[in-house]
Amino acid sequence: MKKIWWIGGAVVVVVLALLVGPWAYGKFIAEDDAPAAVVSTQGAEAASGSIDGQWTVVPGQGDNQTAAGYTVHEILNGSSVTVVGTTGEVSGSAVVEGEKLTAGEVTVQVASIKTDSDRRDGQFTGNVMDTSTYPTATFTIDSPVDLSAVPTDGTTATVTVSGTLTLKGQSKPVSVDMTVLHSGDSLIASGSIPVTWTDFGVEPPSLGFVTVDGSGSVDFLVSLASG
Repeated sequence: MKKIWWIGGAVVVVVLALLVGPWAYGKFIAEDDAPAAVVSTQGAEAASGSIDGQWTVVPGQGDNQTAAGYTVHEILNGSSVTVVGTTGEVSGSAVVEGEKLTAGEVTVQVASIKTDSDRRDGQFTGNVMDTSTYPTATFTIDSPVDLSAVPTDGTTATVTVSGTLTLKGQSKPVSVDMTVLHSGDSLIASGSIPVTWTDFGVEPPSLGFVTVDGSGSVDFLVSLASG
């Protein structure tokens, strides 16, 4: 009789773990991720030269390390969670002539974008983004951008940039308000591009235990060096 009771009790424990475990994770463990990086003026210096020239994306340092990725809201096991995926595997260049940004492109290695969940990242690189077929995402400047208002004293300015965003092999025109800092011999810019995922052929997962919003943002912070 004791053996039967022990077996029955074990079954109850397993069932409760399966049912309550995901709920408890969503209720008490799942947390919002840190927000995407934005330009920081901490330790900023006066510009050491002209903003004109050829600029190349570099890793950056401190709070202004180069990074790109996405932000999206999801319902995970009944709880509201903001997810931020990010990577430092970003390359690109820009050209500034006559204080105008005349050309620029940023390329992101999509498979390297990570969140706090390996399971989520596996879905992202596989079913969602198919990174084996579409390994990169790009943002390209479409028209000149006036940078004459960017201060030389280590403070920032905001400029509106029109460009083309390419995700999963599909390209769409976008507009982004970009924060720009000219500090020392570095040019640093950040922005957040609002995105409706299906516009780019990206289907947000809906797997029962998790439902991802149909819109979010593509975020970037790029640190560039001249020369």
